[in-house]
Amino acid sequence: MTSLILQRVRTPRWVGWALVLVGALVALWLPNGLYPAVAVDMLCWALFAVAIDLLLGYGGLLSFGHAAFWGTSAYTAGIIAARAGVPFPVAVLGGALAAAALAVPIGYLAVKRSGIYFAMVTLAFAQMVYFVANEWSSVTGGENGLQSVPRELFGLDLSDPYYFYYAALPLAVLGLLLAWRIVHSPFGRVLVAIRDNPARARALGYPAHRYKLLVFVLSAFVAGLGGGLFAVAHGFVSLDVVHWTTSGKGVVLVVLGGIGTLWGGVVGAALVVNLEDQLSQAGFTLIGLVTGGIFVLVVLLFRRGLWGSAVALVRRFVP
Repeated sequence: MTSLILQRVRTPRWVGWALVLVGALVALWLPNGLYPAVAVDMLCWALFAVAIDLLLGYGGLLSFGHAAFWGTSAYTAGIIAARAGVPFPVAVLGGALAAAALAVPIGYLAVKRSGIYFAMVTLAFAQMVYFVANEWSSVTGGENGLQSVPRELFGLDLSDPYYFYYAALPLAVLGLLLAWRIVHSPFGRVLVAIRDNPARARALGYPAHRYKLLVFVLSAFVAGLGGGLFAVAHGFVSLDVVHWTTSGKGVVLVVLGGIGTLWGGVVGAALVVNLEDQLSQAGFTLIGLVTGGIFVLVVLLFRRGLWGSAVALVRRFVP
């Protein structure tokens, strides 16, 4: 068991640094090669997918209710930005903290279950959040949504999505680095051990429920970063941010990229968001049919997802 906790699959260091360099160059180039608003959406959905993978890939917990945290942060960030007039990073961080606070009671009850029961509990709580957002129209705007969310950053004009992308990029990097640090810490090792064999982990003295609750809250915080950025980027928050289909889309992004790979969610988000934009520009209305078909093909042909399969191939041929 101890070896399981300490075990670490090592990739050659030069490969890791090469991937970091490529990722940084792609991130800096992105709004120049794509419509900047689409590039911003990629950042937001990448954070959401990575948050779900933290819980699913490393905690073994499938959540169908993460839209509750994405949406709670979106509404909170929008309200803070619109009414307090603070710089948008402060509003986004406030939204992420609100999402993490909401995750404490939900996670406390949910982590006592596992498998499909955990998924259904999270879905039930997310539907409750959807109901509150719909009925509390004096705060959220109800069906009309929360409108006129500003992009304020110390007096700078960020109405152009090109400039907003570069202003939002540090927050996205912060969320991704936080997720990476969680996974590559002793906490992450114990979490994987609990996922693989919770009975043995408890026998060694690790409080499994506390570890699961903590990763649940951390996952909600990362998802909240994405939701807050999404609200500020669009200048509008609708009920879609707390709808169950949002949670489902996040799970799809993780499966496409590769469960338990962390960066697979980033790849899945980039591919799906760009594909949806290309199809909508072409006037194609059955976007879900195409993305669903690609999802089925990836599941059948790439059991580890796109990124997971690529990493496995590299580890096979690179000493």
